[in-house]
Amino acid sequence: MANPINPACSFEGHDGSFFDFMNTVIEELATTGHPRTAETYRSTLRSLKEFTGGNDLLLSDISTLFAHSYESHLREKGVCRNSSSFYMRIFRATYNRAVRSGFITPAVPAPFAGVYTGVDKTAKRAVTLETISLIRKLDLSASPLLAFARDMFLFSFYMRGMSLVDMAYLRKSDLKDGLIGYYRKKTGRRLFIKMEECMREIVDRYSHPDSPYLLPILSASGEEARRQYLNASHLINHKLKEIGKKVGCDIMLTMYVARHSWASAARLKEIPMSVISEGMGHSSEMITRIYLDSINNTVIDSANRLILDSIY
Repeated sequence: MANPINPACSFEGHDGSFFDFMNTVIEELATTGHPRTAETYRSTLRSLKEFTGGNDLLLSDISTLFAHSYESHLREKGVCRNSSSFYMRIFRATYNRAVRSGFITPAVPAPFAGVYTGVDKTAKRAVTLETISLIRKLDLSASPLLAFARDMFLFSFYMRGMSLVDMAYLRKSDLKDGLIGYYRKKTGRRLFIKMEECMREIVDRYSHPDSPYLLPILSASGEEARRQYLNASHLINHKLKEIGKKVGCDIMLTMYVARHSWASAARLKEIPMSVISEGMGHSSEMITRIYLDSINNTVIDSANRLILDSIY
């Protein structure tokens, strides 16, 4: 019987295939409540299969030469340094898991010695309030998909930088007494945000009486909902790049830019860092922990109102 805690125990009979082992890990992640992590492992597996030309990869074939060759392949494809590091870290984590499970003896030298697995400082991802205002004022009536992408970007900004995945799963039942309450998927934090008129306009624009969701991103549940979210994310970010060009933005516009932009705008308004952290649902910053008990939603909603007033 397979051990539900250690997926490697269900790996027997795969003849040392790294790809089969990785699929087993992905299956365990997906069935134990870690769908986002499972998706990152799937992305890495697809990248590795592309590198091998679809040929299988044995655990015993993973060497320093293979790891460095894969890293060079990513670089030649134009994959940025941080994304390459991301793939390498997942590749290494899966390999180490196979080692711990006893399916392979650690190679000497270590396969990942010398490959880059760090995190570079990322380029600026925030746009100004002036740019947000230009995006809001764009006439996109002739292009419903561009208008939809713009509205999702603005809704994220209005909602203190809410992530698209959290937006997608918002339900009508989450809106009560003028407040939207939800749990951040990334941290599990419970957040409440006052429903401002600009937010309500977007919700009302896409309201469908038969849908339980607040926004028109999902129509299903379970694994199908996850696929719908990923498709919507790809579409929205693709259209946001077009919108960025229309307003002459020198930063590649994505949904993540909305989150960075809210934080940047809050700092420029001299809103305390503790309020910003609480407003965005951060849970790992020490300064947030210090001030958590003394910050209430009224203070955060007032901070959000101050930011929104700047673009109207």
